Amino acid sequence: MQPMSENGAAGGGLRERKKRATRAALAEAAIRLAAEHGAEKVTVEAISAAAGVSVRTFFNYFDTRDDAFVVIDADAGARIRQALLDAPAGLGPMEALREAISAELAEAEQQRELWRLHTDVLNASPHLLVRNLGAHMADETALAEAIAARLRPGEPVAAPGTGAEERRRALELYPRLLAALAGTAVRVSVEHWCSREQETAFPDVFREVFALLAAGLPAPSA
Repeated sequence: MQPMSENGAAGGGLRERKKRATRAALAEAAIRLAAEHGAEKVTVEAISAAAGVSVRTFFNYFDTRDDAFVVIDADAGARIRQALLDAPAGLGPMEALREAISAELAEAEQQRELWRLHTDVLNASPHLLVRNLGAHMADETALAEAIAARLRPGEPVAAPGTGAEERRRALELYPRLLAALAGTAVRVSVEHWCSREQETAFPDVFREVFALLAAGLPAPSA
């Protein structure tokens, strides 16, 4: 999942908001430069200059240059997981997850161009696409663990320090499937929305996707 609203983010103090804003500015600068020149031609110096920060500041947020191209909002997953855990107990897992993700996507329509550029950059650079997939898999595992925690509060899913593959194996089928469906729902919603300029609001597309999933994907009427 990529560009998302920062409203309601955990740790909303001034310092944290400035840090999120700086990281977002670096990621946006990286994507725009990569879309214009090609990711392989974009340097850390150019990204830092475009974002108005030093190279040293860049490395406070990203370990490598390529990391800046991969995920626009690295905190979105954590916010979704927390919103899922905090959702009213009366909501079922799918409804709670839908609401948690919808809250993050409420302002995504304002970033339509950036979403499209990000997709173009990834598709033009296979190695970045692979890195993006890895990031999504890690986020999906963490989301599945949050779903499992909501289903069975107080029961640890995996021991601290457990590796990624062991964490996935420790999960039951339902949390893994729901987390995977959520990721697919976001991806398909974004692609559908971006291909239909001005036709509908993105949150509406996303809710329609979840409604179809909740209904068991009935075939459309003729």
